[in-house]
Amino acid sequence: MTPRIAVVGATGAVGTVMLACLAERGLDGDLTLFATPRSAGRVLGGRTVRGLDEAADLSGFDLALFSAGAATSRDWAPRFVAAGATVIDNSSAFRRDPAVPLVVAEVNPHALSGIGPDTPGIVANPNCSTMQLMVALAPIHRAVGIERLIVSTYQSVSGTGVAALSALDAEAAAALAGAPLPAPAVYPDHIAFNVIGAAGSFPDGDDHTDEERKMIFETGKILEDDSIAVAVTCVRVPVRVGHSESVNVQTREPIAIDDVRALLAAAPGVVLENVPSPLRAEGRDEVFVGRLRDDASHPRAFQMFVVADNLRKGAATNAVQIAEALIRSGRTRCAVPAGS
Repeated sequence: MTPRIAVVGATGAVGTVMLACLAERGLDGDLTLFATPRSAGRVLGGRTVRGLDEAADLSGFDLALFSAGAATSRDWAPRFVAAGATVIDNSSAFRRDPAVPLVVAEVNPHALSGIGPDTPGIVANPNCSTMQLMVALAPIHRAVGIERLIVSTYQSVSGTGVAALSALDAEAAAALAGAPLPAPAVYPDHIAFNVIGAAGSFPDGDDHTDEERKMIFETGKILEDDSIAVAVTCVRVPVRVGHSESVNVQTREPIAIDDVRALLAAAPGVVLENVPSPLRAEGRDEVFVGRLRDDASHPRAFQMFVVADNLRKGAATNAVQIAEALIRSGRTRCAVPAGS
């Protein structure tokens, strides 16, 4: 039975990648595309985009994949659930809700156990930076436990959206032409040929950005261990696609670096490299891990560098993998037998 899937936010940076992922995985047989009313009528892949407004028909969907921002998700995700669809949401709207599973497909698919064909619900996608890190950390945490993480992220502008990509292009073109740079349009400073020392925004009264707070909270929820200490600095860099992370891992039990390497080599979704880079990760669904080495300053710590395409594994691909898992395990009305 072909699943009937709604994609909400289909015209955005992640939404368009989500459509490509659905097509690649053969889940595009019955798609309906939604976006803001101003995008209604656009045609993507031969399908006309519908406006998401009070007149929208939400009935008959098995799954709804959201990538339209937290405000839209808070408003519309419960409506899709009430109409019978399970929602896979890419925003931050529901990640902290204890009743909503926060799922990385390779790490904690068991968290989907409360979803069923007669019990549709909401499943949250983690933040893109957290997502790739969890794929690399899960096998280590299961083997020896993780006590503390020190993370520095190098986040691409595509994580902010289409407008940020356009700003990078315009600023870079002006700089290379020797022309005055246009005024910063998205970030508080120019991003071309620059590094901005804070990715995300600062909530009132907080000296951490929302991106940093997401990683601190989401790590414990996904790995099911709130005792893991996380120190993180999120930075924006002039890269179009692909987030990078420098990670110092302090384990609870000693582990040799060769054993870390063996765990990662066997982990689903991980590719080991000497020196990963965002350009090589772009367009791929795997998480690339390299620069594995002991931390000489601590007997139970090591360092690594983690890279992934933030639009694919960091967002769209994981949502589609969750959809596949729900269908395979009989948790939607369009379920197919396992292994078929």
